[in-house]
Amino acid sequence: MRDPYTVLGVARTASEAEIKSAFRKLAKKYHPDANGDDAGASARFNEANQAYEILGDKEKRGQFDRGEIDAEGKAKFQGFSGFGGGGAAGGAPFGAGSNGGSFDFRGGGGADFPGAENIFGDFFEQAFGAKRGARSGFTAARNTPSKGDDINAVLKVRLEDVVSDEKVEAVFPNGKRLAIRLPEGVEDGQVIRLRGQGQPAVFNGGPPGDALVTISFADHARFAVSGRDLLLEQDVDLETAVLGGRVTIETLEGRVATKIQPWTTSGRTLRLKGKGLTRKDGGRGDILATLAIALPAQPDAELAALFEKRRDGNA
Repeated sequence: MRDPYTVLGVARTASEAEIKSAFRKLAKKYHPDANGDDAGASARFNEANQAYEILGDKEKRGQFDRGEIDAEGKAKFQGFSGFGGGGAAGGAPFGAGSNGGSFDFRGGGGADFPGAENIFGDFFEQAFGAKRGARSGFTAARNTPSKGDDINAVLKVRLEDVVSDEKVEAVFPNGKRLAIRLPEGVEDGQVIRLRGQGQPAVFNGGPPGDALVTISFADHARFAVSGRDLLLEQDVDLETAVLGGRVTIETLEGRVATKIQPWTTSGRTLRLKGKGLTRKDGGRGDILATLAIALPAQPDAELAALFEKRRDGNA
């Protein structure tokens, strides 16, 4: 995979907010729901997800910047330091012979030097401070099993799912299904990593890959999302607006009745505290209902006569 900074189009000095903003723009632009069967867009979407997996995590970003992990989040072999120099020509790691030539594990007759592999093995084990017989250092690096491939899925969730304790099911391209519980404060575009739920390793019995689930909020018939708050336009009948009374508002979890004062005009906003989306701290955002005065669905003769009388009286 490409350098994650290049993928997201940010500088290495970018702040967390800049990285998050860049990811959200790319996720929106290349989201599979907006690009149909465009394989190129899907690949860019997955690439952006992987880049944000690294740069969106403070610890992983530090590891990547220090060269400890690669762009896929896998540990990088750092090589051997401290073995060069001396009288070694060209900085050869193990120095040179007394005649200036390279050292060769060969006998006079050209046969392989006996025990050469064991000598190298002992050398590297001692260089890494391993106990005799322990599988570490060069031997461990050589025998580290490969991890299985990750799998990706986009999970479209309702706003009702965000505030519910019920699990939702993610379906992956390979047919695998996983039921997951959304974390508190889950955001649109957030990637949830399910460790060990990806493809099995191919060689050496390595660990399986991970399952990466990208959350996508489905459009809602009544609410618009603003951070952790929900915005709503609420109709109020003319009589209640004039005389005052109770207005019933549909929340994500049922109906709530709230009182409005007489002579309430359109544009006033009611706040229903704790009825919005979940926050990471365990709390909830609010519902902000903007009132709009609505006339009766059908013509009302008495109401029309009343206003005609008022108009004629003011003539």
